[in-house]
Amino acid sequence: MSSRRIYRHEGSGPRLTSFTVAVKESDLWIAVNSSFYKDSLQERTEHFLWRIRRSLESYLAVYPNIVESLEPCLLEEDAPWILHRMTEAANRAGVGPMAAVAGAVAESVGTMLLEFSPEVIVENGGDIFLKADAPVTVGIYAGQSPLSGKLGLKINPSRTPLGICTSSGKVGPSLSFGRADAAVVAAVSAPLADAAATAVGNMVTSPSDFSHAVRFMRSITGVSGLLLICGDKMTIWGDMELQPLKS
Repeated sequence: MSSRRIYRHEGSGPRLTSFTVAVKESDLWIAVNSSFYKDSLQERTEHFLWRIRRSLESYLAVYPNIVESLEPCLLEEDAPWILHRMTEAANRAGVGPMAAVAGAVAESVGTMLLEFSPEVIVENGGDIFLKADAPVTVGIYAGQSPLSGKLGLKINPSRTPLGICTSSGKVGPSLSFGRADAAVVAAVSAPLADAAATAVGNMVTSPSDFSHAVRFMRSITGVSGLLLICGDKMTIWGDMELQPLKS
């Protein structure tokens, strides 16, 4: 939680106005272009978040096996659209649908807000949907690693909309079978980035797993970059531009 709050504290600027919306487990930090911000956006976002959560929870109550699955699965046609997005991404990465839920929620809310602002950032537990008109730096927080909080990813606006999601075997409540301090994935969608981050995070128990993890990420269509941190070791692949964070 502390790393999320640090990100949220540092994530605003004069170009952007930020606010938070929380519904049950979904605790979102949101930033929109200040010129387009209205107080009503917070209430609108909360109502939208309630709606997508209700549809998802109602369906999963009938099909609890989907929640428990750690492997790709198939859906009935009447499943909520957000669950179809989750499942499509998870199947591509070889994990269960719930591995993509945080990214799917972030992207769903972000896409809705693009109707009101040309720039939107939605962060949901470290998983980010991003659409920007100017360069944005996303801070990397990796638990107790000495690299934590020292580096950021510089995102060119031409690459957005983009999903940037993080999995960790040491930080946060999400299930991971690995021991990476941070597995950060950039992809064409936030659900795919979320699912791929979970998959690659499960692979990495030490720096000796980095090469295998990179090969796996290269095989997933739609994944554009990977950053892995394990202790004081790091590897980076793809369209990722690192820059030091200001101390």
